[in-house]
Amino acid sequence: MALWTQRDAEQATGGTATAPFEVTGLSIDTRTIRPGEMFIALSAARDGHDFVAQAFEKGAAAALVSCVPKGVTGPCLVVPDVLDALVALAKAARARTQARVIAVTGSVGKTSTKEMLRHVLSRQGATHAAEASYNNHWGVPLTLARMPADTRYAVIEIGMNHPGEIAPLARLARPHVALVTIVASAHLEAFGSLDGIAHEKAAIFDGLEPDGTALYNADLPTTPILARAAAKAGQALGFGEAEDAAYHVTEISISADSSAVRGEIALQPGHPARKFLFKTGAPGRHLAMNAVAALAAAEAAGAEWDIAALDIADWRPPAGRGQQEVIRLDSEIDASITLIDDAFNANPASMEAAFEVLAATPTGPGGRRVAILGEMLELGPDESAMHAGLARHPALDRMDVIHTVGPRMQALAEALPERLRGLHVAQADDLGEQAHNLVQPGDVVLVKGSKGSYVSRVVDVLRNLDHPLPDEQTGK
Repeated sequence: MALWTQRDAEQATGGTATAPFEVTGLSIDTRTIRPGEMFIALSAARDGHDFVAQAFEKGAAAALVSCVPKGVTGPCLVVPDVLDALVALAKAARARTQARVIAVTGSVGKTSTKEMLRHVLSRQGATHAAEASYNNHWGVPLTLARMPADTRYAVIEIGMNHPGEIAPLARLARPHVALVTIVASAHLEAFGSLDGIAHEKAAIFDGLEPDGTALYNADLPTTPILARAAAKAGQALGFGEAEDAAYHVTEISISADSSAVRGEIALQPGHPARKFLFKTGAPGRHLAMNAVAALAAAEAAGAEWDIAALDIADWRPPAGRGQQEVIRLDSEIDASITLIDDAFNANPASMEAAFEVLAATPTGPGGRRVAILGEMLELGPDESAMHAGLARHPALDRMDVIHTVGPRMQALAEALPERLRGLHVAQADDLGEQAHNLVQPGDVVLVKGSKGSYVSRVVDVLRNLDHPLPDEQTGK
């Protein structure tokens, strides 16, 4: 079934097609484009027009361009500005669907919460959600423009790096439900304070449809800012451990591979509260709270809470966001480590949450709890104190050694008690070269850091240590 016909795309964008076309999807990357899709020739580090011919060679059915590149004969939709045209497609896609739209933002947990929503909502109806972390000025319109007309639920992730980014994207998405997962010390360089970040995150509520639902974390120092902004919505609901939270969490129990969450729901004052108990498919207090937020958003969008609460038990984190896996170190015996891959992003709040998961994960015989930590970026002038402050977290009492990467992590390395100090290196590759010497059978190894610290390269090295067991090699 066509996602966009030539006629619909021309009407949406005001562009002119060089030939008739129908496309089944949209792509901005010739490396991953699939036959039948339209190539969007955005200009960023490279001009997308340089890749239009390659897109057609790989089976593109059309291209969205501001000019037809020399030698290209495939159908092109010519517009004055490609990004503006993509936004126009997004508006048209949003207007033609009856989907219930959920928008998600937060300093931590946006993508995990979005993936939880994708998981539980897809069991209850046709669900469309952002790929990867497509949450910026081109990612949000691309996600919306890719939305099929018959979508029942849509989940849109909205991020920011600078003031003023969230509100226009929220207005483009026009969500029925808008959710702020948490406000934490991320992008402080651009905002100067947590209050500044909270005001920007709360701008997601500006895009709500009339009578929409605003969901916010009720456990934060900046909760009053979120609550005041949410009050403009048709319904404003908090979630968390705060007594006045509509989705009130009373207990979180963390085990090796899951978390149990207990609480009660009181959506209207004076009405009896509903009790709830569910299990997540991954350990961690932060993931448990994200799960509460996801279930609340799903319910506000019209999904069945009880079904979603059952389905979230088999959700697993995406790679780089707390995913756990077993790495076998020997091909003859079952000598292994447990790797916790949380190397996609980091700030103080997510670091502390990862520490709790590491502390709660059992080791094998003779094993240790090992942390390999990359820098936390974009924290502003107090970054050294924030790195050093991690040394005070009580979960460190259950750790055995901490290796650190990057100049900013020097502050933590110096603040650690002597028993925990491992290697400190300038770059992730320096640690990767020694990774095979840093682990032993039975270890649980957490790798965590901002994407720009490149600590994910250590994850890659550790994965390469894996050896299949003999029966897997022979198939016997």
